[in-house]
Amino acid sequence: MTDQTQPAAAPVPAGAPVNVSFLGLGVMGGPMARHLGNAGHKLTIFNRTSARAEAWQAANPGIPVRIATSPAEAADGADVVITCVGNDDDLADVVLSPNGAFSTLRRGALFIDHTTVSARIARQIAVEGRDKELLCVDAPVTGSQSGAEAGTLVVMCGGSARAVDAARPVLAAYAKRVVHVGKSGAGQTAKMANQMCIAATLAGLSEAIRFAQTAHLDLEKVFEAISGGAAQSWQMDNRFHTMAKDEFDFGFAVDLMRKDLGLAIEEARTIGASVPVTALVDQFYVDVQAMGHGREDTSALIRRLPRRKSAK
Repeated sequence: MTDQTQPAAAPVPAGAPVNVSFLGLGVMGGPMARHLGNAGHKLTIFNRTSARAEAWQAANPGIPVRIATSPAEAADGADVVITCVGNDDDLADVVLSPNGAFSTLRRGALFIDHTTVSARIARQIAVEGRDKELLCVDAPVTGSQSGAEAGTLVVMCGGSARAVDAARPVLAAYAKRVVHVGKSGAGQTAKMANQMCIAATLAGLSEAIRFAQTAHLDLEKVFEAISGGAAQSWQMDNRFHTMAKDEFDFGFAVDLMRKDLGLAIEEARTIGASVPVTALVDQFYVDVQAMGHGREDTSALIRRLPRRKSAK
């Protein structure tokens, strides 16, 4: 049976409150869970560090919520289970372990994963879910922490058309755009492409800023001149000035970008794609980590380029 012909499952009613269990309350998951609660869904939360779940509850006193003590307990009775954890191993633990969500999730339920992981584990979960007649969607997001807070994320989805259609009413709580990219694993592969674009753009932007500084140009004038043309990008609009001032506290960390680029490079080897720029920028991020800046946001890539005075 292929991914596109999953067994029939009970759909999630469009616009109707459902029982949603959210597993993983980090900088992205926490805001997404809040939007689900504010949308009226009946919310259960779980975090492997229980103190974070308790802190989330304290920070959102207006949202009725049940705190589960395990993924299995969270999934028991849920219509929808959503995960947003750290990596492949974390995802496998909360979903596929003996005490994972799939051990209790009812047949016909919907499973959505927002973790950025390998396409391999996304496909594995889809196979495990198909055997339980679940609707599974690998659904990594882009839009940064600010997008999660504002509820304006873009979600790239892999899975059957039926699964993605079932997910749309739930995702509407925190997404401005939901794109069905392809079969299971395709959402993760699309996210890899997204991260490759970001990393390469930041590498070019880093060099351009240091180049302009070394040439003693007025950076405000440089920005005015180049931000309205072909060089314009989200990174330029939002990080040009902060990078120039060595400010790097804007969410998505260098350490996480290295994880994501590693996934992209591994997938490229698997499918036979050539990604020399991605591999090079990944090594640039190794330099930034070695300098002790792995917890700073990805625009800290500019730190590996020293400020120099131009020759006179």
